[in-house]
Amino acid sequence: MKLFDVYPLFDVNIVKGKGCKVWDDQGQEYLDLYGGHAVISIGHSHPHYVQKVSEQLGKLGFYSNSVINRLQVELAERLGRISGYDDYQLFLINSGAEANENALKLASFTNGRTRVLSCEKAFHGRTSLAVEVTNNPKIIAPINDNSHVTYLPLNDLPAWEAELAKGDVCAVILECIQGVGGIKLATKEFAQGLQKLCKQHNTVLICDEIQCGYGRSGKFFAHQWLDIKPDIITVAKGIANGFPMGGVLISPDFKPVYGQLGTTFGGNHLACAAALAVLDVFEEENLVENADMVGSYLMERLKELDSDRIKDIRGRGLMIGIDLDCPHKDVRQPLIYNEHCFTGCAGTNILRLLPPLCMTKQDADDFIERLKRVLGK
Repeated sequence: MKLFDVYPLFDVNIVKGKGCKVWDDQGQEYLDLYGGHAVISIGHSHPHYVQKVSEQLGKLGFYSNSVINRLQVELAERLGRISGYDDYQLFLINSGAEANENALKLASFTNGRTRVLSCEKAFHGRTSLAVEVTNNPKIIAPINDNSHVTYLPLNDLPAWEAELAKGDVCAVILECIQGVGGIKLATKEFAQGLQKLCKQHNTVLICDEIQCGYGRSGKFFAHQWLDIKPDIITVAKGIANGFPMGGVLISPDFKPVYGQLGTTFGGNHLACAAALAVLDVFEEENLVENADMVGSYLMERLKELDSDRIKDIRGRGLMIGIDLDCPHKDVRQPLIYNEHCFTGCAGTNILRLLPPLCMTKQDADDFIERLKRVLGK
Protein backbone atom coordinates (compact mmCIF):
# COMPACT_ATOMS: atom_id res chain seq x y z
CA MET A 1 0.00 0.00 0.00
CA LYS A 2 1.12 3.58 -0.65
CA LEU A 3 -0.11 6.92 0.64
CA PHE A 4 -3.12 8.57 -0.99
CA ASP A 5 -1.35 11.37 -2.84
CA VAL A 6 -3.30 14.52 -1.94
CA TYR A 7 -0.51 16.67 -0.47
CA PRO A 8 2.09 18.49 -2.58
CA LEU A 9 5.19 17.98 -0.45
CA PHE A 10 8.42 19.89 0.05
CA ASP A 11 11.41 17.57 -0.25
CA VAL A 12 12.28 17.89 3.44
CA ASN A 13 11.93 15.25 6.17
CA ILE A 14 11.60 16.99 9.56
CA VAL A 15 12.58 14.68 12.41
CA LYS A 16 13.24 16.93 15.43
CA GLY A 17 12.14 20.23 16.91
CA LYS A 18 13.02 22.56 19.78
CA GLY A 19 11.39 25.90 20.47
CA CYS A 20 11.13 27.77 17.14
CA LYS A 21 13.60 25.51 15.34
CA VAL A 22 13.23 22.17 13.53
CA TRP A 23 15.81 19.83 11.98
CA ASP A 24 15.63 17.50 9.00
CA ASP A 25 17.06 13.98 8.70
CA GLN A 26 20.32 15.43 7.32
CA GLY A 27 20.87 17.53 10.43
CA GLN A 28 19.94 20.83 8.73
CA GLU A 29 18.39 23.38 11.10
CA TYR A 30 15.36 25.45 10.01
CA LEU A 31 13.71 28.51 11.55
CA ASP A 32 10.02 27.66 11.94
CA LEU A 33 7.57 30.49 11.20
CA TYR A 34 4.88 28.01 10.19
CA GLY A 35 4.35 26.14 13.46
CA GLY A 36 2.92 23.11 11.69
CA HIS A 37 0.09 25.35 10.45
CA ALA A 38 -0.39 27.33 13.68
CA VAL A 39 -0.51 24.15 15.76
CA ILE A 40 2.71 24.59 17.75
CA SER A 41 1.77 27.11 20.41
CA ILE A 42 4.34 26.69 23.19
CA GLY A 43 7.25 25.57 20.98
CA HIS A 44 8.50 22.22 19.78
CA SER A 45 9.38 19.64 22.46
CA HIS A 46 8.83 21.96 25.40
CA PRO A 47 10.28 20.08 28.42
CA HIS A 48 7.23 20.66 30.64
CA TYR A 49 4.92 19.42 27.86
CA VAL A 50 7.05 16.33 27.26
CA GLN A 51 7.12 15.59 30.99
CA LYS A 52 3.37 15.94 31.54
CA VAL A 53 2.36 13.93 28.48
CA SER A 54 4.91 11.21 29.31
CA GLU A 55 3.69 11.01 32.91
CA GLN A 56 0.09 10.66 31.79
CA LEU A 57 0.95 8.01 29.21
CA GLY A 58 2.60 6.02 31.97
CA LYS A 59 -0.66 6.11 33.96
CA LEU A 60 -3.51 5.96 31.43
CA GLY A 61 -3.66 7.10 27.83
CA PHE A 62 -7.35 6.59 27.16
CA TYR A 63 -10.66 5.56 28.61
CA SER A 64 -14.16 6.33 27.40
CA ASN A 65 -16.42 9.28 28.13
CA SER A 66 -18.77 6.95 30.00
CA VAL A 67 -16.76 7.52 33.20
CA ILE A 68 -15.57 10.58 35.12
CA ASN A 69 -12.41 12.19 33.78
CA ARG A 70 -11.12 14.73 36.29
CA LEU A 71 -8.62 16.04 33.75
CA GLN A 72 -11.52 17.27 31.60
CA VAL A 73 -13.00 19.09 34.59
CA GLU A 74 -9.66 20.70 35.41
CA LEU A 75 -9.13 21.73 31.79
CA ALA A 76 -12.58 23.32 31.58
CA GLU A 77 -12.02 25.28 34.80
CA ARG A 78 -8.57 26.52 33.83
CA LEU A 79 -9.47 27.31 30.22
CA GLY A 80 -12.50 29.27 31.41
CA ARG A 81 -10.37 31.29 33.79
CA ILE A 82 -7.47 32.06 31.46
CA SER A 83 -9.71 32.90 28.50
CA GLY A 84 -12.25 34.98 30.43
CA TYR A 85 -15.12 32.55 29.78
CA ASP A 86 -15.49 30.81 33.13
CA ASP A 87 -19.30 30.86 32.84
CA TYR A 88 -19.26 28.95 29.52
CA GLN A 89 -19.41 25.16 29.01
CA LEU A 90 -16.77 23.04 27.26
CA PHE A 91 -17.28 20.13 24.85
CA LEU A 92 -14.08 18.37 23.79
CA ILE A 93 -13.42 16.67 20.47
CA ASN A 94 -10.43 15.93 18.22
CA SER A 95 -10.07 18.64 15.55
CA GLY A 96 -11.10 22.06 14.32
CA ALA A 97 -13.47 20.68 11.71
CA GLU A 98 -15.18 18.60 14.40
CA ALA A 99 -15.46 21.68 16.60
CA ASN A 100 -17.25 23.60 13.84
CA GLU A 101 -19.46 20.61 13.00
CA ASN A 102 -20.63 20.41 16.60
CA ALA A 103 -21.06 24.18 16.92
CA LEU A 104 -23.29 24.32 13.85
CA LYS A 105 -25.20 21.23 14.95
CA LEU A 106 -25.82 22.72 18.40
CA ALA A 107 -27.02 25.98 16.84
CA SER A 108 -29.51 24.10 14.67
CA PHE A 109 -30.73 22.02 17.61
CA THR A 110 -31.37 25.29 19.46
CA ASN A 111 -33.36 27.34 16.94
CA GLY A 112 -34.49 24.64 14.50
CA ARG A 113 -33.10 26.41 11.45
CA THR A 114 -30.75 25.23 8.71
CA ARG A 115 -29.33 28.29 6.89
CA VAL A 116 -25.83 29.58 7.71
CA LEU A 117 -24.06 32.82 6.82
CA SER A 118 -20.32 32.56 6.21
CA CYS A 119 -17.64 34.87 4.85
CA GLU A 120 -16.27 34.98 1.37
CA LYS A 121 -12.82 33.28 1.46
CA ALA A 122 -13.72 31.58 4.77
CA PHE A 123 -12.11 28.30 5.80
CA HIS A 124 -13.76 26.23 8.52
CA GLY A 125 -12.66 22.63 7.84
CA ARG A 126 -13.08 19.70 5.49
CA THR A 127 -15.87 17.59 6.99
CA SER A 128 -19.56 17.74 6.03
CA LEU A 129 -20.95 21.00 7.44
CA ALA A 130 -17.52 22.52 8.06
CA VAL A 131 -16.57 22.23 4.40
CA GLU A 132 -19.95 23.51 3.26
CA VAL A 133 -19.38 26.78 5.17
CA THR A 134 -15.87 26.96 3.65
CA ASN A 135 -15.84 29.22 0.59
CA ASN A 136 -13.84 26.97 -1.73
CA PRO A 137 -15.85 24.98 -4.31
CA LYS A 138 -12.79 22.87 -5.17
CA ILE A 139 -13.00 21.01 -1.84
CA ILE A 140 -16.80 20.81 -1.52
CA ALA A 141 -17.94 17.45 -2.90
CA PRO A 142 -21.45 17.21 -4.40
CA ILE A 143 -22.62 15.27 -1.34
CA ASN A 144 -21.59 18.24 0.86
CA ASP A 145 -23.20 20.90 -1.33
CA ASN A 146 -26.61 21.09 0.33
CA SER A 147 -27.50 24.77 -0.17
CA HIS A 148 -27.33 25.60 3.53
CA VAL A 149 -24.86 28.47 3.15
CA THR A 150 -24.79 32.06 1.91
CA TYR A 151 -21.32 33.62 1.58
CA LEU A 152 -21.01 37.35 2.23
CA PRO A 153 -18.14 39.89 2.15
CA LEU A 154 -16.23 40.41 5.38
CA ASN A 155 -16.97 43.81 6.98
CA ASP A 156 -19.97 44.56 4.72
CA LEU A 157 -22.54 44.86 7.50
CA PRO A 158 -25.52 45.91 5.30
CA ALA A 159 -25.15 42.70 3.27
CA TRP A 160 -25.31 40.60 6.45
CA GLU A 161 -28.20 42.65 7.82
CA ALA A 162 -30.24 42.02 4.67
CA GLU A 163 -29.81 38.24 4.99
CA LEU A 164 -30.42 38.12 8.76
CA ALA A 165 -33.61 40.15 8.34
CA LYS A 166 -35.12 37.22 6.42
CA GLY A 167 -35.49 35.53 9.82
CA ASP A 168 -34.36 32.05 8.75
CA VAL A 169 -30.64 32.10 9.59
CA CYS A 170 -29.55 29.39 12.02
CA ALA A 171 -25.99 30.62 12.59
CA VAL A 172 -23.34 33.08 11.54
CA ILE A 173 -19.80 31.66 11.55
CA LEU A 174 -16.91 34.09 11.55
CA GLU A 175 -13.10 34.06 11.65
CA CYS A 176 -12.19 37.42 13.21
CA ILE A 177 -8.85 37.05 11.44
CA GLN A 178 -9.16 35.00 8.27
CA GLY A 179 -6.32 32.54 7.83
CA VAL A 180 -6.66 30.83 4.46
CA GLY A 181 -8.53 33.95 3.34
CA GLY A 182 -5.31 35.97 3.51
CA ILE A 183 -5.04 37.44 7.04
CA LYS A 184 -8.03 39.73 6.59
CA LEU A 185 -9.25 41.29 9.87
CA ALA A 186 -12.84 41.91 10.90
CA THR A 187 -13.41 45.48 12.03
CA LYS A 188 -14.82 46.34 15.45
CA GLU A 189 -17.76 48.17 13.87
CA PHE A 190 -18.65 45.14 11.75
CA ALA A 191 -18.26 42.58 14.54
CA GLN A 192 -20.29 44.56 17.07
CA GLY A 193 -23.01 45.29 14.54
CA LEU A 194 -23.14 41.63 13.55
CA GLN A 195 -23.48 40.50 17.15
CA LYS A 196 -26.36 42.91 17.70
CA LEU A 197 -28.13 41.67 14.57
CA CYS A 198 -27.68 38.03 15.57
CA LYS A 199 -29.30 38.68 18.94
CA GLN A 200 -32.11 40.60 17.28
CA HIS A 201 -32.91 37.73 14.88
CA ASN A 202 -32.34 34.76 17.22
CA THR A 203 -29.30 33.67 15.24
CA VAL A 204 -26.34 31.93 16.90
CA LEU A 205 -23.02 33.76 16.53
CA ILE A 206 -20.08 31.34 16.24
CA CYS A 207 -16.51 32.63 16.32
CA ASP A 208 -14.07 30.20 14.71
CA GLU A 209 -10.91 30.72 16.78
CA ILE A 210 -9.21 27.58 15.52
CA GLN A 211 -6.30 29.38 13.89
CA CYS A 212 -6.55 32.96 15.20
CA GLY A 213 -7.34 31.98 18.79
CA TYR A 214 -5.46 30.45 21.70
CA GLY A 215 -3.20 33.44 22.17
CA ARG A 216 -2.03 33.81 18.59
CA SER A 217 -3.46 37.31 18.09
CA GLY A 218 -1.96 38.69 21.31
CA LYS A 219 -5.20 38.22 23.25
CA PHE A 220 -6.49 34.81 24.19
CA PHE A 221 -9.15 35.08 21.47
CA ALA A 222 -8.99 37.31 18.39
CA HIS A 223 -12.60 38.40 18.90
CA GLN A 224 -11.57 39.98 22.22
CA TRP A 225 -9.87 42.75 20.23
CA LEU A 226 -13.36 43.59 18.92
CA ASP A 227 -15.22 43.69 22.24
CA ILE A 228 -17.80 41.05 21.34
CA LYS A 229 -18.91 37.88 23.12
CA PRO A 230 -20.05 35.13 20.74
CA ASP A 231 -22.57 32.46 21.66
CA ILE A 232 -20.17 29.66 20.68
CA ILE A 233 -16.38 29.64 20.25
CA THR A 234 -14.49 26.87 18.47
CA VAL A 235 -10.84 26.04 19.18
CA ALA A 236 -8.23 23.47 18.10
CA LYS A 237 -4.70 23.76 16.62
CA GLY A 238 -2.71 25.35 19.48
CA ILE A 239 -4.87 23.85 22.27
CA ALA A 240 -2.57 20.84 22.79
CA ASN A 241 0.61 21.83 20.91
CA GLY A 242 0.31 19.10 18.30
CA PHE A 243 -1.75 16.47 20.07
CA PRO A 244 -5.04 16.15 18.11
CA MET A 245 -7.68 18.03 20.08
CA GLY A 246 -10.50 20.51 19.60
CA GLY A 247 -13.07 22.20 21.77
CA VAL A 248 -16.36 24.06 21.70
CA LEU A 249 -16.95 26.81 24.28
CA ILE A 250 -20.70 27.14 24.72
CA SER A 251 -22.72 29.97 26.28
CA PRO A 252 -24.66 29.17 29.47
CA ASP A 253 -27.82 29.96 27.46
CA PHE A 254 -27.45 26.51 25.84
CA LYS A 255 -28.78 23.65 27.95
CA PRO A 256 -27.13 20.25 27.40
CA VAL A 257 -29.21 17.16 26.61
CA TYR A 258 -27.88 13.62 27.08
CA GLY A 259 -26.84 12.15 23.74
CA GLN A 260 -27.11 15.45 21.87
CA LEU A 261 -23.36 15.52 21.15
CA GLY A 262 -20.84 12.74 21.51
CA THR A 263 -17.32 11.54 20.69
CA THR A 264 -15.18 8.45 21.13
CA PHE A 265 -11.71 9.96 21.44
CA GLY A 266 -12.51 13.57 22.35
CA GLY A 267 -11.18 14.77 25.69
CA ASN A 268 -9.19 11.60 26.34
CA HIS A 269 -6.73 11.55 29.22
CA LEU A 270 -3.62 12.03 27.10
CA ALA A 271 -5.13 14.94 25.16
CA CYS A 272 -6.20 16.65 28.38
CA ALA A 273 -2.72 16.25 29.86
CA ALA A 274 -1.28 17.88 26.75
CA ALA A 275 -3.80 20.74 26.87
CA LEU A 276 -3.19 21.35 30.59
CA ALA A 277 0.56 21.46 29.97
CA VAL A 278 -0.04 24.12 27.30
CA LEU A 279 -1.97 26.28 29.78
CA ASP A 280 0.80 25.80 32.36
CA VAL A 281 3.35 27.19 29.91
CA PHE A 282 1.03 29.98 28.77
CA GLU A 283 0.80 31.21 32.34
CA GLU A 284 4.40 30.59 33.40
CA GLU A 285 5.99 32.13 30.29
CA ASN A 286 3.34 34.80 29.46
CA LEU A 287 3.04 33.54 25.90
CA VAL A 288 -0.11 35.48 25.00
CA GLU A 289 1.62 38.72 25.97
CA ASN A 290 4.74 37.56 24.15
CA ALA A 291 2.73 36.98 20.97
CA ASP A 292 1.48 40.57 21.14
CA MET A 293 4.92 42.05 21.85
CA VAL A 294 6.98 40.01 19.38
CA GLY A 295 4.25 40.12 16.75
CA SER A 296 4.13 43.92 16.91
CA TYR A 297 7.91 44.05 16.68
CA LEU A 298 8.00 41.70 13.69
CA MET A 299 5.34 43.70 11.83
CA GLU A 300 7.33 46.90 12.45
CA ARG A 301 10.48 45.27 11.07
CA LEU A 302 8.58 44.00 8.04
CA LYS A 303 7.15 47.44 7.32
CA GLU A 304 10.67 48.88 7.41
CA LEU A 305 11.72 46.65 4.51
CA ASP A 306 12.12 48.75 1.38
CA SER A 307 11.06 46.16 -1.17
CA ASP A 308 8.92 46.62 -4.26
CA ARG A 309 7.91 42.97 -3.89
CA ILE A 310 5.90 43.64 -0.71
CA LYS A 311 2.49 45.23 -1.37
CA ASP A 312 1.01 45.04 2.15
CA ILE A 313 1.60 43.67 5.64
CA ARG A 314 -1.31 42.91 7.97
CA GLY A 315 -2.24 40.84 10.98
CA ARG A 316 -2.23 40.79 14.76
CA GLY A 317 0.17 39.17 17.17
CA LEU A 318 1.90 36.18 15.60
CA MET A 319 -0.59 35.79 12.75
CA ILE A 320 0.84 37.91 9.97
CA GLY A 321 0.30 38.11 6.21
CA ILE A 322 2.84 39.46 3.72
CA ASP A 323 1.10 40.38 0.47
CA LEU A 324 3.58 39.93 -2.39
CA ASP A 325 3.62 41.18 -5.97
CA CYS A 326 4.48 37.65 -7.12
CA PRO A 327 3.29 34.08 -6.45
CA HIS A 328 4.17 33.14 -2.87
CA LYS A 329 6.10 30.10 -4.08
CA ASP A 330 8.69 32.46 -5.61
CA VAL A 331 9.57 33.56 -2.07
CA ARG A 332 8.46 30.60 0.04
CA GLN A 333 10.53 27.99 -1.81
CA PRO A 334 13.87 29.83 -1.63
CA LEU A 335 13.12 30.58 2.02
CA ILE A 336 12.90 26.83 2.63
CA TYR A 337 15.64 25.50 0.36
CA ASN A 338 18.16 28.36 0.46
CA GLU A 339 17.49 30.12 3.77
CA HIS A 340 16.15 27.11 5.71
CA CYS A 341 13.04 28.84 7.01
CA PHE A 342 9.45 27.59 6.98
CA THR A 343 6.50 29.91 6.36
CA GLY A 344 2.87 29.33 5.40
CA CYS A 345 0.91 30.75 2.51
CA ALA A 346 -2.57 31.88 1.52
CA GLY A 347 -4.16 32.50 -1.85
CA THR A 348 -1.67 32.88 -4.66
CA ASN A 349 0.59 35.64 -3.37
CA ILE A 350 0.48 35.81 0.44
CA LEU A 351 3.11 34.53 2.86
CA ARG A 352 1.45 33.56 6.14
CA LEU A 353 3.53 33.68 9.33
CA LEU A 354 2.27 31.41 12.14
CA PRO A 355 5.27 30.78 14.40
CA PRO A 356 5.20 29.24 17.88
CA LEU A 357 4.10 31.79 20.46
CA CYS A 358 7.49 31.53 22.19
CA MET A 359 9.15 33.31 19.27
CA THR A 360 11.68 35.94 20.39
CA LYS A 361 12.73 39.29 18.93
CA GLN A 362 16.02 37.62 18.03
CA ASP A 363 14.08 35.01 16.01
CA ALA A 364 12.21 37.87 14.32
CA ASP A 365 15.46 39.62 13.41
CA ASP A 366 16.82 36.32 12.09
CA PHE A 367 13.78 35.91 9.84
CA ILE A 368 14.06 39.47 8.53
CA GLU A 369 17.65 38.85 7.42
CA ARG A 370 16.69 35.63 5.64
CA LEU A 371 13.72 37.31 3.96
CA LYS A 372 15.91 40.22 2.85
CA ARG A 373 18.26 37.85 1.07
CA VAL A 374 15.38 36.19 -0.78
CA LEU A 375 13.86 39.53 -1.75
CA GLY A 376 17.27 40.74 -2.95
CA LYS A 377 17.58 43.56 -0.42
